[in-house]
Amino acid sequence: MERKSAKLKTQKEFKLLKKELAKVKKERDILIKCSQYISAPKKARFEFIKHNVAYFRVKDMCRILGVSKSGYYKWLLRTPSKRELSNQLLLEEITKIHFQNNKRYGSPRIAKELKALRFHASEKLIRKLMKSASLESVFKRKFRITTNSSHKFPIVENKLQRSFQVQRENEVWVSDITYVWAGKRWLYFTVIIDLYDRKVVGWSLSTTLKTRYTTVEAFKKAITNRPIRENSSLIFHSDRGIQYACKEFVEELRQYKSVSRSMSRKGDCWDNAVSESFFKTIKTELVYQNSYQNKHQAEISIAYYIENFYNVKRRHSFLDNRNIFENNQLLKHA
Repeated sequence: MERKSAKLKTQKEFKLLKKELAKVKKERDILIKCSQYISAPKKARFEFIKHNVAYFRVKDMCRILGVSKSGYYKWLLRTPSKRELSNQLLLEEITKIHFQNNKRYGSPRIAKELKALRFHASEKLIRKLMKSASLESVFKRKFRITTNSSHKFPIVENKLQRSFQVQRENEVWVSDITYVWAGKRWLYFTVIIDLYDRKVVGWSLSTTLKTRYTTVEAFKKAITNRPIRENSSLIFHSDRGIQYACKEFVEELRQYKSVSRSMSRKGDCWDNAVSESFFKTIKTELVYQNSYQNKHQAEISIAYYIENFYNVKRRHSFLDNRNIFENNQLLKHA
């Protein structure tokens, strides 16, 4: 009987400990999210509570933020000013844009999206409202260099010389290769970008670094998507990797007399800054937000991102936060 009683007591204590642990975890989550608001003005703390009622209990947030529950509800039920109503409407649009773009946009790009929707607001106000609603764009991580430049194939001169401003389509294409993790292996992601409008004109995703599946496949897609005219010159710029220097790729390019090759200086990543920047963007906005189980999943995800978002909708800082379509339309009518 005593053993049974002791067992029940232990079970009861375990349940209480479990409940207490859940409470501590919940408080920790609130503290992590609201740490910047603890010493903020009372109104800002009330705003935080209002925007997080779907995630935490009002009672817990009020206690942690040092405000009374009655004070919060009194503030909530008051008649809002015209400015507050305007900001509320603006925040709804900001939130919509934020999640429609999978948290990829910060205040500068959201400001451009709002302007296109006939909402006029400063980046400062947008930042403030995003902060009040705990809306943050995804962060950037570093990535690894992939291509092997230790080979015996000829290296060509650097014709680009970091001159990233061009006057027309198909004047300069830049290319690079990076890693994407899927399941239990690395995939190799090759990209070709037109410097004129930063459009991804060709890309490939492969399980091997063999030239035919990386640079050759990406180049074939590029000339299909953006055909090369025989009477205009195109510089194809890359690093010194074997996939760009080998005979197989050189022969592929030689089929097009108007194409000339250019390679970065040894150990100088800035020579290929545009493709490096693209990889940072796609990894931040897409790859690091997903957990691919296989090549098929990764390929579908990347294809959708490039064809339906990056090349169509995404606002580019280089294009004054216009998307590629808007920029090309503007140049046509200039």
